[in-house]
Amino acid sequence: MSISRVPVLASESGLSAYMAAIKKFPLLEPEEEYMLAHRFADHGDTEAAHKLVTSHLRLVAKIAMGFRFYGLPVSDLISEGNIGLMRAVKKFEPERGFRLATYAMWWIKAAINEYVLNSWSLVKIGTVAAQKKLFFNLRKLKAKLGVYEEGDIPMEAAKTIAKRLDVTTKEVIDMNRRLSRSDASLNQMVVEDGDTERQDLLVDDKPSQESALIEKQDRVLGASLLHQALTTLTDRERRIIEERRLAENPRTLEAIGADYGISRERVRQIENQAFAKLQKSMVSASNALESAASRAMPRLALA
Repeated sequence: MSISRVPVLASESGLSAYMAAIKKFPLLEPEEEYMLAHRFADHGDTEAAHKLVTSHLRLVAKIAMGFRFYGLPVSDLISEGNIGLMRAVKKFEPERGFRLATYAMWWIKAAINEYVLNSWSLVKIGTVAAQKKLFFNLRKLKAKLGVYEEGDIPMEAAKTIAKRLDVTTKEVIDMNRRLSRSDASLNQMVVEDGDTERQDLLVDDKPSQESALIEKQDRVLGASLLHQALTTLTDRERRIIEERRLAENPRTLEAIGADYGISRERVRQIENQAFAKLQKSMVSASNALESAASRAMPRLALA
């Protein structure tokens, strides 16, 4: 798939123009997306592939902005994300029932993750699984603990994060210092002697069509995973879950127990066991989908 016809963000100074350019590409209706995907998969129609890619460039930009605090050029993040999008289009199978945006998110994030980790390896950020997990989750965990100030992370917070991510407290402190230093790059001027900082060019976080689309596709994916997980339950477990957890007006334990001739406590036990099975099945399916995309991504090359 050629990338020559896809808008390119050459530098940070062109971010505003790039965002304006990609917003001119319309979002696709489900039927049109399905038709275009089949035209590309069945007949190698590059024009159909082009429409699939360009209609999702805003999704890439939105995801890429979530990685901007690692101190890397936003233009590079978006470029890597676009490559992930193109790979997703090549592998997309509309018969599976998901929209392209839902499927492509895994590929876009995998491509950007790979770029970020490769870039940070230059400063020996570490490549083991625990270090990767710390790298991508430190800010989120700091926010949950209410740690927002600059400088060294409080020792208690560092210990809590270290325990959650199975790393040492020193690793948490060192990683926090590296990431804190990268934040300063957002205050660099775009041009020498100018008055525009890099952060001034970043897209705001107000709700957008892309955010709404992502949320919608997440709901579709969640519903599909739930439907699949329900098939792992027995008939009695499924009925109890449906009537206790999924119904708009849940039935009482006593009423369900009367139907099966069992006590309310036994109904509660079955409900809890079934819910645990349901959660395990959904998490496993979701992780499998993400892992498959992440593993396959490095092995693929653009045609």
